[in-house]
Amino acid sequence: MSVKGNIHSIETCGTVDGPGVRFVVFTQGCPLRCQYCHNPDTWKVNDGSEISTDELMSRIKKYKSYMKFSGGGVTMTGGEPLLQPKFVKEIFKRCKKEGIHTALDTSGFIPLDNVKEVLDYTDLVLLDIKSFNPTLYKDLTGVSSDPTIRLAKYLSEINKPTWIRYVLVPNLTDKEEDIRALAKFLSTLNNLERVELLPFHKMGEFKWEELGYEYKLKDTPSPSEESVEKAVKIFKEEGINIIDQ
Repeated sequence: MSVKGNIHSIETCGTVDGPGVRFVVFTQGCPLRCQYCHNPDTWKVNDGSEISTDELMSRIKKYKSYMKFSGGGVTMTGGEPLLQPKFVKEIFKRCKKEGIHTALDTSGFIPLDNVKEVLDYTDLVLLDIKSFNPTLYKDLTGVSSDPTIRLAKYLSEINKPTWIRYVLVPNLTDKEEDIRALAKFLSTLNNLERVELLPFHKMGEFKWEELGYEYKLKDTPSPSEESVEKAVKIFKEEGINIIDQ
């Protein structure tokens, strides 16, 4: 069965969205409006390009040898891929038949029922937690953190391998008490393989300007080395395997 989906772009040899060399599909549409988003052009659901699972799989299979040699695979990211669960499920289902590793990069802000049908064919979840402080999370993204935390707990219940991604933003997500609260929560999960600490950057600022959006963080610097080291130390104190990029 071929299913059609709406995508923003494709990266054929990605190295930062899961293990190994990966075929990365950026889906179109996102329910979050993160202040530091570097792909605001993925927000609108109806933008992007339509593609069928047949066509996408034919492109994916051309890179199968690269993925196999490097221990890589296919990553569905966005935007928010779980806005198109049937499309993602079909791609992952076909990948599994081809012996290709599958990774799902999600904000978790999605009904849990939409996730379950995809997870059967997902090898690794990259879960983005913007903040463990619910008030700050709402300010940062425009939505509630509840669905994301609910998904994190569910992934632990079913023991689905998971990497957590956390963006360190000066004067927003670098507060010690918030980082420690997140680390303590993550230490209760039995499926967590690692946390990726991602220092804030302004690489997407020009896109905001092109789209006519107000970029609130234009005066925010990248975090200092000291700030990064402090955050890493907090996660390590809670027994978390932390990787800073």
